[in-house]
Amino acid sequence: MLAGFTLACNREGIDPISSVDPGPDQGDPEVVISFPLEGSLIQVLEAVTTVNIKFEATDDIELVEVAIDYDGTQIAVFKEFLDYRRFVGEYAYDQVTDGMHTITITATDGNGKTGSATVNFTKEPAYTPLYAGEVLYMPFDGDFIDLVNIRQPTVVGSPGFAGESVVGLDAYKGAADSYLTVPTEGMLGNELSAVFWMKVNATPDRAGILVIGPPDAANPDAANNRTSGFRFFRENAGGEQRFKLNVGNGAADTWFDGGDAADVIPDTDQWHHFAFTISSTDAVVYIDGEIVKEGPFDGVDWTGCDILSIMSGAPRFTGWNHNSDQSLMDELRIFNRELSQSEIQDIILTESGGSSSYTPKYDGEAFYLGFDGGEFQEMVSGQMMTVVGTPGFVGSGKVGADAYAGATDSYLTFPTDGLLGNEFSAVFWMKINAMPDRAGILVIGPPDPDNPGAENKRTSGFRFFREAAGDAQRFKLNVGNGAAESWFDGGDAANVVPDDAWHHLAFTISGSECVVYVDGEVVSQGAFDGVDWTDCDIISIMSGAPHFTGWGHWSDLSYMDELRLFNKALTKDEIGQIIADEM
Repeated sequence: MLAGFTLACNREGIDPISSVDPGPDQGDPEVVISFPLEGSLIQVLEAVTTVNIKFEATDDIELVEVAIDYDGTQIAVFKEFLDYRRFVGEYAYDQVTDGMHTITITATDGNGKTGSATVNFTKEPAYTPLYAGEVLYMPFDGDFIDLVNIRQPTVVGSPGFAGESVVGLDAYKGAADSYLTVPTEGMLGNELSAVFWMKVNATPDRAGILVIGPPDAANPDAANNRTSGFRFFRENAGGEQRFKLNVGNGAADTWFDGGDAADVIPDTDQWHHFAFTISSTDAVVYIDGEIVKEGPFDGVDWTGCDILSIMSGAPRFTGWNHNSDQSLMDELRIFNRELSQSEIQDIILTESGGSSSYTPKYDGEAFYLGFDGGEFQEMVSGQMMTVVGTPGFVGSGKVGADAYAGATDSYLTFPTDGLLGNEFSAVFWMKINAMPDRAGILVIGPPDPDNPGAENKRTSGFRFFREAAGDAQRFKLNVGNGAAESWFDGGDAANVVPDDAWHHLAFTISGSECVVYVDGEVVSQGAFDGVDWTDCDIISIMSGAPHFTGWGHWSDLSYMDELRLFNKALTKDEIGQIIADEM
C-alpha cells in the first residue's frame, strides 16, 4: 500500500488528487486490545468455546501487517487495510479451552518497526451458582452474559462498561435510551429476590432499574400496567434519589416506599448495595443490607410478564418517564426464593471483600462498632449488624463523625461466634436519656421458651441494663454461671444523672470476679466463679430484647458510641487508657 498518491484525476468537475508527503516515520506502531481485557474470566457451558478478540492498531505512517499470537502460536495475520494508518479488527478464535491463556497482537509498519500489546485471560469451567435459588447472575466483566443460563441478553441502545467495579474487572455503565432484556423463563414463582450494586447517577432524575411487567396495550408508548409483576425504580427526592418497589397481585398494585429511609445521595462516587424480596406474605426493600421498607403482600401475579428489563423501565414501565438509568450497576443476581436479611448481608460481605480494613487497636479486641459512615457495620469482621426497628444516627459522636441514636422498639443484634470465652469485657460511651426509665443496654442471654414476649432466663450469659433510682439511672450487671445468677449492683455508686454529657461505661467478667465501671471508676466488684454461655448465640445492643424483657428492659433511647468487646478481662488501667484515647 502506498504512503502517498501519485495518480491524478482530470474528470470534469473533480479536482485532481495530489501527492501528500506523510513526513518522517517517528514512532513505533501502537496496539490496544479492547477484548478480552487483562484478567478477564470467561465462563460457558462448553469445554471448548470461542473468544472474539477485539483490537485497534495505529501507526503514524503506514501499517503493513498485524499478527495475532495465541499462547505463543500465530493464529491470524492481516495485511490489507482500508485505512493504512489505523486498523480496528476483530477475530473469533474458536479453540479456547479451560485455563489461562495469553494473546499478543503485534503491528508492523513500512520501515519494519513493531509495536505490540498482550493480555492474559482465563476460561473457567461452567459457572456453578454460589447461592441456593440463584437463577440469573450478571457480573458485567466486559460482557453482558448471564452466567447461570449462559445466554446473552437483548441489548437495546448502547450501554457500555464502567472501567471499574465492586467485584471483578468491570461493571455496567448506563446510557441514554439503553438497557438490557432477558426472558423470564425459569425465574418466576411464588417468591423472587434481586440483589445488586449501584453507583447512583442523579441524571436523569428518575429511572427504571429492574422491571418484570406486562404489556400495556392501551398505552403502547407510555406503558404503565401495574397489576402484575414488579417495578423497582428511583425518583428525585429533594436532590437525593428515593428507591421504590411496586408489585402487582393480579387485581391491583401495592407500593413499598420507605420515604426518607430509602433515599441515597447520588453522584458521591460510592457504591451502594440494593436488594428486594417478594414472597406470598410480604415484600422487603433493603439498602446496604438494612431494611428501608417492608410490608404485607398477598402474592405476586406474573400474567404477561415474559421479559426482565435491566437498567430501564422500558418497554413495560415508561408511563411516568422511568426510562434508562445512566448509573453504574454490578453483580446482578436474581433468585426464585425470598432471601433473609442475613443472607443479603452475607452476599454484601462476600462481594465487598469479605473482610474489614480495620485493625484492632487493643489487645483482645474482638468487636468494634464506631457508628460512623451512616451504617451499623462491625469493623473487626466487616459484617453488618441485624437491625430491628428504626434505630438512627445522632449526626455527631463522642469520637468520630457519628453515634447510635436509640429509638422505640429498636436495637441491633449480632452473632456471638468468636466473642465468647472464659473472659469477656465491654466498653462504650453513652449520653443517657431518662425515658424510658429502664432499658436493656447489652445482653447475651439464652432464649426463654416458657415466657415468650417476657423472657427472663438468667442462668447463662449476662445482662447489662439501667433502671431509675430517684433522678438518676442505676447501671447493673447480672451474670449466669450455668446453674444460678450473680448480681453486681453498686447502689448509689453506680448512679448517673442524665445530664446531656457523655459517660463511659464498662464491665469485665473473668473466672474469679466481675467488675462494673462508670467513667473509669469501679462502682461494683465481686467474686464470681465463671460465666456459662449455654444457648447464648446473639448479642443484643441497646435493648434487652429479645431475651431479657420480663422486667420491662426494652429499647434504650439513649445515644451510644465506640462500643468495643474483648475476649479478655480488661484491667482498670486498660479501661482508663481507652477513655484517655477517646477523650
